[in-house]
Amino acid sequence: MTAFGFATAGTLRFGRGTVSDAIPFARARASRLLLLRSRSVAAADDVLHALRQGGDVLDLQASGEPDLPGVQAHVAIARGFGPDLIIAIGGGAVIDHGKALAALIPAPHDAMRYMEVVGEGQPLDADPLPLVAIPTTAGTGAEVTRNAVILVPDAARKVSLRDDRLYPALALVDPELCTSCPAQVTLASGLDAITQVIEPFISSRANPLTDALCRDAIPRGLSALRRLLDKGDAQAWDDMTLTSVFGGIALANAGLGAVHGFAGVIGGQTGAAHGAICGALLMPVLRANARAAPKGSVAAERIAWVMQQIAEAFGSVQQFQDWNYGKGLRRLQELGVTTEMHLELASEALRSSSYRANPVDLKTDDLLQILTDG
Repeated sequence: MTAFGFATAGTLRFGRGTVSDAIPFARARASRLLLLRSRSVAAADDVLHALRQGGDVLDLQASGEPDLPGVQAHVAIARGFGPDLIIAIGGGAVIDHGKALAALIPAPHDAMRYMEVVGEGQPLDADPLPLVAIPTTAGTGAEVTRNAVILVPDAARKVSLRDDRLYPALALVDPELCTSCPAQVTLASGLDAITQVIEPFISSRANPLTDALCRDAIPRGLSALRRLLDKGDAQAWDDMTLTSVFGGIALANAGLGAVHGFAGVIGGQTGAAHGAICGALLMPVLRANARAAPKGSVAAERIAWVMQQIAEAFGSVQQFQDWNYGKGLRRLQELGVTTEMHLELASEALRSSSYRANPVDLKTDDLLQILTDG
């Protein structure tokens, strides 16, 4: 058996009501706290009120996906306050923003020293601040990963700031916080979660621990997404959030593939939401990988198993795609991807860190076909 490693958040707590665990955890470890939150998350008000009963709190708000200028502005404010610990409550973008603050507040150098692809990609020179991550959407799994995805406008790219010390000290996954998500957010984030258990499963870096998580989560996530959007089944949030957690753990330990290789590039150039891009690319990438995988190979067998799970949940692979479009999923062209952009996008996707674990070596023509089909 090939040797492998496995890492995740320092502590993970899952279940309804676990958001309240943030207060005693943070207060036992810090006197000066930074709370980063989405403006629309009602639970954050309760967390803020409770934190203020026990000490100093800097309350910062984040909106949209993090970009480098916005992160740097918050770093400047936070350094003047001097937090001992950060709590990030919101969607995956907010948690990524929180991880970036945890990394850069103590850092002695400019952010570009640490950014992948467009920067130097160096490890952090100082230990990041401890972070409590509380997701309010079920999609990115950012609460159990060691990277922060940040838009660098000057490069028109979304890239990662990555370090093994960026795993949150505590991840609190409370399905109750997701129940007010609008349908389009549920669809996009849910397809992201499903993609993030499919790509690590077929990845060239898959290992027995990530396999166990993904084999459970792929059918679980497909069923949960359908129950949420067809039936409004609030209890399905437990399965959807668990799928997201499993995806975050799996991708951090087994890598991703061509969907996410494209997603960072497309997101940087169009500003389209990450989950929507992943949803548009999932089936075209799976089909391209299936065509390119050698017959009888492990990759071919795993891709076939994934296709079978999709067919069992939705009747057929095509019905799954049609269902997504029927629920409002937009094609790449509707997300701002033009034919003239295809060649550059394919070239940049091949250079991305996410693409490196794709199960087969796709050619430029394969990548162009994916963009046409998406």
